[in-house]
Amino acid sequence: MTTRTATRSGGRSARRAQRTAPNFDMLPGLTRGIPVCEVMDATQVERIDNAAMDILENVGVQFRDPIALEDWKKAGAKVDGELVYLDRNMVRELISTIPAQFTYHARDPKKNLALGGKHAIFVPMTGAPFLRDLDDVRRNPTLDDLAMFHKLSHMMPALHSSAHHIVEPYDHPISQRHLRITYSSMKYSDKTFMGMTTSPRNAEDVMDMCDILFGEGFIDDHPVTTGNCNGNSPLVWDETMLGAMRAFCRRNQPVLCSPFVLGGANTPASVPATVAQLTAEALSALAYTQVIRKGCPAIWGHYLSTVSMKSGAPMAGTPEISLMNFMIGQMARFYDVPWRTSNTLGGAKTFDAQAGYESATTLSAVIHAGANYIWHSAGWNEAGMHCSVAKFIVDAEQCAMAYRMAEGPKWHDFDQALAAVPDVGPGGHYLGHPHTQDNFQTAFFMPELFDNNSIEQWVAEGEVEITERALKHAQKLLAEYEEPKLDEARNEALLDYIARREREIPAADELNQTY
Repeated sequence: MTTRTATRSGGRSARRAQRTAPNFDMLPGLTRGIPVCEVMDATQVERIDNAAMDILENVGVQFRDPIALEDWKKAGAKVDGELVYLDRNMVRELISTIPAQFTYHARDPKKNLALGGKHAIFVPMTGAPFLRDLDDVRRNPTLDDLAMFHKLSHMMPALHSSAHHIVEPYDHPISQRHLRITYSSMKYSDKTFMGMTTSPRNAEDVMDMCDILFGEGFIDDHPVTTGNCNGNSPLVWDETMLGAMRAFCRRNQPVLCSPFVLGGANTPASVPATVAQLTAEALSALAYTQVIRKGCPAIWGHYLSTVSMKSGAPMAGTPEISLMNFMIGQMARFYDVPWRTSNTLGGAKTFDAQAGYESATTLSAVIHAGANYIWHSAGWNEAGMHCSVAKFIVDAEQCAMAYRMAEGPKWHDFDQALAAVPDVGPGGHYLGHPHTQDNFQTAFFMPELFDNNSIEQWVAEGEVEITERALKHAQKLLAEYEEPKLDEARNEALLDYIARREREIPAADELNQTY
């Protein structure tokens, strides 16, 4: 949680009290004010582009879906069985119709967000089959745990979305779970959210629920949610993901076209060659979104990891992942499409120093790479196997710190601040100067969850370390949570829809299984 400046009135002490009072207002979407890090020159960008186009033209991409294959035939692509060969000119023409920027519309219009170009948003992690809870116990999650994370997402200023299944709610049948997950995203936060793409029909349910929430037809012209469609690297898109992609794109809702990279396992053991393959995979899906609906928003996605040649396990926070992020950012800007990356990733089993180092390395890289949709920004640990409440809270504050850095230097009060120098003069200090008193809270970011006191004070206060501080802070936030109430009629309509669909969808027998 970041403390933000409120409107000032009264004397200096009153102003200080207002400045230090908690404020859970969402930060506006990030508008990057610092340069991006570009590790390739123009010739190297062209080499990646040419290699990707060669893959599309000569190796082909497998589309394991009869509808997509028929769509590609109608579009003029060469189709041989399930292999689709895409001419580079066709690909360039198709992706040219993807909007370089668009606006997400939230339930609270004040929380609408621009995406693309210099505009970025932070989105929490999703998909964890376990959590580390408020007692730091690793266990199976429930719907109540999911609601807890949606509430925390709503209260953390630097998080711009409530995502969707931050954790998997095992107390509800898998076949019906997407309905309750979507409702939880909508109910406990009025920020934008993600939509489930676990099947084409589940994606249609999400679209129906968005129609109820925003009003019939609103979403056909206004992006409100985000789907994620993972590719099967190398060079495969399957029926489930393509069907969900069609459900979203037909309704003008953006999807993340996300190859899933395990560097050295499903890509070559080379950073540039991996980026070339990933570029071909992403372009093939991005192009297909425009076959489905020309002009619909779409986002270049990916999940990046490298594989340990010792164990075969995916690794996070490695130098090669940072380099790939820099390179993919350049390629996305080359094609003029928004792009997604993953943030604050870690393979540690607890919220320890390893988790902090891995996450900080990734966060720094994605900010300097110029990413737009910054996913998995809070909670990720154990290679995504669990979402940690403690890490979720600290990650969100780290995103706020990164947000402040990425805005760039603020010059609005340069002259006033400089005027303090002759007032203080040689050998003085600025602590009591009126400019410092008026600006101490906003001039420098002051994290709440890091302890910067003396060791004597830390010992006197019980030697509390970061995990315990974060969990106590999470409990405090949840006690202060205020639900952004849904319109009653729309809430009832959503619950009626869920009840009807749950009657229609057989409940799977996995409910009582242990994971």
